[in-house]
Amino acid sequence: MAGVRSHCKMLVAIMAIALVAACSTSTGDKARRGVIPMETFTAEQIFERGEYELSRNKPEEAAFFFSEIERLYPYSDWTKRALIMQAYSFHRADLYEDSRAAAQRFIDFYPADDDAAYAQYLLALSYYDQIDDVGRDQGLTFQALQSLRKVIETYPDSEYANSAKLKFDLAFDHLASKEMEIGRYYLRRDHFASSISRFRVVVEDFQTTTHTPEALHRLVEAYLSLGLTDEAQTAGAILGHNYQSTDWYEDSYKLLTAQGLYPKAEGSSWLNQVYRQTVKGKWL
Repeated sequence: MAGVRSHCKMLVAIMAIALVAACSTSTGDKARRGVIPMETFTAEQIFERGEYELSRNKPEEAAFFFSEIERLYPYSDWTKRALIMQAYSFHRADLYEDSRAAAQRFIDFYPADDDAAYAQYLLALSYYDQIDDVGRDQGLTFQALQSLRKVIETYPDSEYANSAKLKFDLAFDHLASKEMEIGRYYLRRDHFASSISRFRVVVEDFQTTTHTPEALHRLVEAYLSLGLTDEAQTAGAILGHNYQSTDWYEDSYKLLTAQGLYPKAEGSSWLNQVYRQTVKGKWL
């Protein structure tokens, strides 16, 4: 009997603890659920709650509170701070479209503010951080490049300019990777003309990326396969002039000499224009 009473007391104690926990919902949580009208809080109090949610690594919750300041106190000094924090919180939550929208509103409303550079940077990141593997559509990469360029050109002295430049180069390299992947795909299937068009894009439009040496080598391969020796030799000459110490040049040299050819400018193809500009130090 004593054991039964002891067991019952334990159950009562557990139920009491659970009841206390259920009743201890914070004021902010009640406001979030509409139990307490959000209008009863000041903009500063709501802002502090947003910061608290960020400290708990709950950025989506934080974004809710920051957005409430924008809704309830549109002309408050807190609204400007809340709007940039809203963009940041949405980005932390991987809600990129919402982050982009908040960042754009900040730029529209406060174009001369010190945080406008950060808002533009967040907007660019909302595209950049969605850049996926090379095999997918690169529309986001183009949008990231445009937005990053805006940070670089509009806010060149800001603390975000250098980071934007680095990410711009990486995104640019990413696009070149896409062209190379497609070009290799065509080359493996003996679609030489199609592969040449892709490698040409890399040589002409992405010449500052790390993919240019390979693109020139693949052009040597493709042109030799088509029997277009002038173009193959010219591609080899450009490769030798700019990247002589690379394995790509060594491979191209072997391909050419195996057919009694050597890297030199021949004919009048588009590659000859590239060669002339390269020799003169005026790369495209």
